[in-house]
Amino acid sequence: MYLQYVGILELIFEEIISEKIVMKGLGRLVVTLKSKIRCLKLKNPYDKMEKSESMRVEIRSRKARKLIEETLKIADSPKSKTFTF
Repeated sequence: MYLQYVGILELIFEEIISEKIVMKGLGRLVVTLKSKIRCLKLKNPYDKMEKSESMRVEIRSRKARKLIEETLKIADSPKSKTFTF
């Protein structure tokens, strides 16, 4: 009786392991197909525009404003510990 249960358990484990192997294989196949499809997609049909100096200044000022807002938000929060020197 014990040997029958052991045999049945072995068959179940083999089935589970083979299913996992098949699923891993399918997963790899899907990843491969996705990467190949990405490679086949055409690149953007337009040329990339160069940034002018004014655009660069605008980007820098936006980043600076965002950093200042985040810093002020942290400084004004009741959880922050600020030290006066």
